[in-house]
Amino acid sequence: MSSLVIHDLHVSIGDKPIVKGLSLTVNSGEVHAIMGPNGTGKSTLAKVIAGHPDYTVTGGDVLLDGRSVLAQEADERARAGLFLAFQYPSEIPGVSIANFLRAAVQARLPEGEEIDATAYYKRLYAKMDLLKIDRKFTSRAVNEGFSGGEKKRCEILQMAMLEPKMAVMDETDSGLDIDALRIVSDGVNALRGPGLGVLMITHYQRLLNHIVPDFVHVMYDGRIVKSGDKSLALDLESRGYDWVKQELAALPA
Repeated sequence: MSSLVIHDLHVSIGDKPIVKGLSLTVNSGEVHAIMGPNGTGKSTLAKVIAGHPDYTVTGGDVLLDGRSVLAQEADERARAGLFLAFQYPSEIPGVSIANFLRAAVQARLPEGEEIDATAYYKRLYAKMDLLKIDRKFTSRAVNEGFSGGEKKRCEILQMAMLEPKMAVMDETDSGLDIDALRIVSDGVNALRGPGLGVLMITHYQRLLNHIVPDFVHVMYDGRIVKSGDKSLALDLESRGYDWVKQELAALPA
């Protein structure tokens, strides 16, 4: 069983602290959702886990299967089994999805080992069938001219092919209409299983109607301040975040 352990993490950008002592453990087979108001550090957390260079970790640690990833570059973390689904995936003109995924899979093989083209395409098409993606999709340039839903489906296909131990999904529901949200959620649910841990970051409970989490956490002012099951997301949807702020304000200093 794999685990992603975030221990007393402190993160700044420039001189501004953003994450302020956050701790969380995600085990394989679990789906955790992090919710919270804008500006609480949710996307910063996702980027730091993946190895974004703009952020400075000033304290704490992030461990994958007991080993710190903080000294690793982003590509090393990916090879170790971390995957980040971006809130705003980038376009890569001139590079087909099939070739992009082939290069990504090749990069994870031991040095000197070459990918078998026949086996690769057989596996690719099997994953596309699982996710109900038209096979013509692979001939398109990565995210070029894609709708929001198509970009997110491309992210889910990448996740399916790379088979990470831990997937961090940064506001996957951002910019999706109802139909696209359902399609993307069906893809994530198809990949759920004992070999994958998922950390989903979202503003809205609507995503959690489709991808039902095992745990829900509220992030506020750079920390996890409340945790519960899926019913916590329903409370946030109906009551907003003010009640959480009031509970925190009532705590002894």
